[in-house]
Amino acid sequence: MLDRLISFLQRMPGPPAARSEHHEDDPRLAAAALLVHLMDADGVRLDVEREKLAEALTRGYGLEGRDLQKFIARAETAERESVDLYAFTSVLKRHLDEQARIEFIGIMWEMVFADGDLSELEDNVVWRVAELIGVDRRDRIAMRQRANPDDSTGTEH
Repeated sequence: MLDRLISFLQRMPGPPAARSEHHEDDPRLAAAALLVHLMDADGVRLDVEREKLAEALTRGYGLEGRDLQKFIARAETAERESVDLYAFTSVLKRHLDEQARIEFIGIMWEMVFADGDLSELEDNVVWRVAELIGVDRRDRIAMRQRANPDDSTGTEH
């Protein structure tokens, strides 16, 4: 999962994360804010989730130390201050092509399954983000099964 997230972040368009001060149209910050939202969806942010996000941002954006902490804080602030997911999904929809949007949904599923558990709330967040960025049900389910091969039912919660 981590290598896939890092590769995705490295290919994401936009200014270098450390220099991105205006988050309104920064796809890198939008993606990070959505991942923060997803980590918090079930009401519990586990260390494994935090560590995976921090490592991915370090390797994907070249952020370390203070810059990394500032970027995560900006993503958390942006997520906390947003009224809805549209603020972030509209940025991703504008900046990412269809395949990149599908890949982002796959990364979200991998983040969901990182702790070995799927909550209905996390499932709902991925579903809503997929709808907002134009990823259809078939691709969303395929990415879910790819992230968790044991999920052979293909059904959603």
